[in-house]
Amino acid sequence: MSFFRNLLVLSLVVVAIIGGLIYSTGYDLVHPYAWYMLLFFASITGATFYFIRKGIGEDAASFQLYYFGSSVFRVLICMFVVFFYVYFATERELQFAINFFLIYFVYTGFEIYSILSNLRRISKKQVSE
Repeated sequence: MSFFRNLLVLSLVVVAIIGGLIYSTGYDLVHPYAWYMLLFFASITGATFYFIRKGIGEDAASFQLYYFGSSVFRVLICMFVVFFYVYFATERELQFAINFFLIYFVYTGFEIYSILSNLRRISKKQVSE
C-alpha cells in the first residue's frame, strides 16, 4: 500500500508544479493536454505495479520477466501515444513530446526508486535468514 500512497504524493507534487507553471506562464511551457498526460502516467504506473506485484505473488522467481515485460509494454504504449499525437495533431507537437517525456522520466524514476527500495528489503531478509 505504501507504493500507491507514494504514487499519490508524487502525482500531487506534479499537479502543483504543472499548476504553478500554468499560473505563471500560461500555456507557454506546459501543453494543454498535460493533465491528461499526468492521468495517463499515474494510471499506467499504478497498473504496471499492480500486475508486477500480482505476478510476483504467483511466481516470485520470475520477477525480472514481469518487470521487463511491464517496462516494454509501458515504452510501447508511450511510443504509440506520442506517434499518434504527432501524426494527427497540427500544432504544438514538440511541446507535447517534451512535456510527455519529462513526465515519463519522472514516473519512471519513481518506479525504479520504488523497486530498488523493495529489493533492498528483500535482500536484507535473505541475508538475515
